[in-house]
Amino acid sequence: MHGDLAYWLAASIAVILIGLSKGGFSGISTMSVPLFALVESPVRAAAILLPILVVQDWVGVWAFRRDFSSRNLAILLPSAAVGVGVGWALADAVKEAWVLLAVGVISVVFAVFMMLPKHLRSPGSARPKILPGFVWGSIAGFTSMISHSGAPPFLVYTMPQGLSPKTLAGTAALFFATVNLLKVPPYFLLGQFSADNLRVSAMLLPLAVASTLAGVWLVRRISHEKFYGAIIAVTLVIGLKLVWDAAHVLAQ
Repeated sequence: MHGDLAYWLAASIAVILIGLSKGGFSGISTMSVPLFALVESPVRAAAILLPILVVQDWVGVWAFRRDFSSRNLAILLPSAAVGVGVGWALADAVKEAWVLLAVGVISVVFAVFMMLPKHLRSPGSARPKILPGFVWGSIAGFTSMISHSGAPPFLVYTMPQGLSPKTLAGTAALFFATVNLLKVPPYFLLGQFSADNLRVSAMLLPLAVASTLAGVWLVRRISHEKFYGAIIAVTLVIGLKLVWDAAHVLAQ
């Protein structure tokens, strides 16, 4: 399978999506595991992508090391650790299709909500609140552990705050860098870091770093309005695709 053009094409596109996400376009990476799973088992696809995620995270952390919201991180990270722990405990019991369906529904509802006129939703620049942060941080940790799809719950909590593109990107970089490191021991204990998996990860790393730097370059040059518009549009499309794919699997 590793010699097939379709295999490497799907893997490369998945890695590019992750790289652009880690570079600041949060949410795009949600489609990486479902895309890679077209040519690889979902569990193995997630295992191959995790080392790549870790490397790309720290490229993003370095790029946005001065741009982040410390209050958001203080609220989100402890709750995400709880979510990762729950995801680890339920890894063998939860069907990935149900997780993807939930992430898809959250994405669609959130995108539609953000498209409403400002007077019908919360105003921007809202102060991060602890209880909503705990809820969405836990969900982000859980969905990230199961299928590397923690971005939509993270965005539901952070985007209504009206953070600048660089601050949102930096907060996401530090958040997911920590979450993905938390996921390494559970993946190791689940036996997912085989030599073959790591070999495929290593071959994809140069593309991973290049695509992350491309995302950073774009985020630093795009306007606030265009950045948020792009994120909302991508979130809506990804959400609809996840709902469609998950419903198809569950209907079988």
